[in-house]
Amino acid sequence: MSIEALNEAERADALDALPDWDYDEARDAITRRFTFPDFSAAFAFMTRVALYAEKNDHHPEWSNVWNRVDVLLTTHDAGGLSHRDIAMAEAIEALLD
Repeated sequence: MSIEALNEAERADALDALPDWDYDEARDAITRRFTFPDFSAAFAFMTRVALYAEKNDHHPEWSNVWNRVDVLLTTHDAGGLSHRDIAMAEAIEALLD
């Protein structure tokens, strides 16, 4: 089953539903910076995301510096933002609660 990139209307709807995420036009991706009280909290968050990502076979591009985690979501197989990225962003948001 091939994964298709979102069309312009789908992308706009998805971005409206994810107000804390930014659109990276150059990469056709969404990004968000998360800040935590300390490294342990940031790493715990990354662990929760990693477990979800592995289970769903969809992995973020990310980096961590002390209490900060930067996440970029795009679907390489689709050549840009897909429904899989939106589902991953929604799952990440749920992990913050």
